[in-house]
Amino acid sequence: MGKYIRILTTPPGPKAKEIIKKDEELLMQSYVRWYPFVVAGGEGAVVEDVDGNRYIDFNSGLVVLNTGHLHPKVIEAVELQLKRYIHYSLTDFYYELAVEYAEKLFSALPWKDNKIFYTNSGAESIEAVIKVAKGYFEGKRNYFIGFLGAFHGRTIGSLSFTASKAIQRKFFFPLMPGVIHVPYPYPYRCPFNSKTPKECAENVLGYIEDWIFKKYVDPGEVAAFLIEPVQGEGGYVVPPKEFMTGLKKLAEKHGILFAVDEVQSGMGRTGKLLAIEHFGVRPDLAALAKGIASGFPLGALVGRRDVMTLPGGSHANTFGGNPVSLAAAKATLDLLTGGLMDNARVLGEYIMKRFTEYMEKYEIIGDVRGLGLMIGVELVRDRKTKEPASKELNTIINNCFKRGVLVIGAGASSIRIAPPLVITREQVDEALEIIEDEIRKADKSLKS
Repeated sequence: MGKYIRILTTPPGPKAKEIIKKDEELLMQSYVRWYPFVVAGGEGAVVEDVDGNRYIDFNSGLVVLNTGHLHPKVIEAVELQLKRYIHYSLTDFYYELAVEYAEKLFSALPWKDNKIFYTNSGAESIEAVIKVAKGYFEGKRNYFIGFLGAFHGRTIGSLSFTASKAIQRKFFFPLMPGVIHVPYPYPYRCPFNSKTPKECAENVLGYIEDWIFKKYVDPGEVAAFLIEPVQGEGGYVVPPKEFMTGLKKLAEKHGILFAVDEVQSGMGRTGKLLAIEHFGVRPDLAALAKGIASGFPLGALVGRRDVMTLPGGSHANTFGGNPVSLAAAKATLDLLTGGLMDNARVLGEYIMKRFTEYMEKYEIIGDVRGLGLMIGVELVRDRKTKEPASKELNTIINNCFKRGVLVIGAGASSIRIAPPLVITREQVDEALEIIEDEIRKADKSLKS
């Protein structure tokens, strides 16, 4: 136990077990839970389960609670809105909050001439990317290029781009036609066995031009590239900067839209409002959700004014831009720009440094990468072969849970570090002490 962690009974405790049993009886079990954590409450970067155990949260409610649990300014904004009105469909009518949030968001972005479409989730934001891109070309371009290892959602359109786990696509063929997947520039595991990140970037770009555009589809038929600036479920992979700038040039060369999925990497997570800002590239379309409203259901598609041109009646929804969610989003954005993005950058650099030091001590760590508080620590059974340490990852994650740190994995065998942006250095240190100890044990086990 520490200052923030409190384990009263080995989790899952009796109340948690009871709820889990009912969950199995009553809910369709299409989810995959990392461990038996049953939340009861939370504040900041600390959460408590139904048995009174207290944990440091390195998950942020699956990278949603960037402002932490129950931030008082978000709660205040929501309570005020609840006393005014809860819903009045933006599809058919107007309300001021929709305009106010758009103005606030656009003023925080480095690009001008934007328009927004409100959604309810990340998957719905990706669906909007598809329709806006097709509409922009008036149905004359219907191919898209996505990337292997990507996760974009589970609706049929967004699932057509998702390529991180076979089970996510199993049973659902046929999906939306026209999506071509190419390798993601994953420096540590470059599909072309490239020796440097720059070489990896060049090889992937060359593959698109020489093999996709010359042998598979004419670039004049491609509506958009859709890419995660930092690949999330694929392993928290940061691509080489040369790749993003090169892909943007390739898009401009062929008149293809450049769309980014910022659902997980956006809203201050990487130390900038959007992760694509790190690469000095302006997207034509950016899909948002997760951290946008501190846990209230909201998503958005933001794009160039001249691209966001679908005509009236061609796309809409009932709940997108819900007033309560927008009130939360306004307060969230104020907090992000008011210091939380700076905290993400500072503590992100600190955590990266700590894990880089661990890498020198423990051979099980093969790679450390990230931007801000979106950090991947890849575990391997052998540094030469880079064999994923999937079993060891699962053991580390579950042992951390039992000791009071909530952290999960990504990709084949990477620890996913994504705490709320309100987390303190003291809380980070308490959590890292446990994570390091579990890494040490796994490393020792591999060597024995």
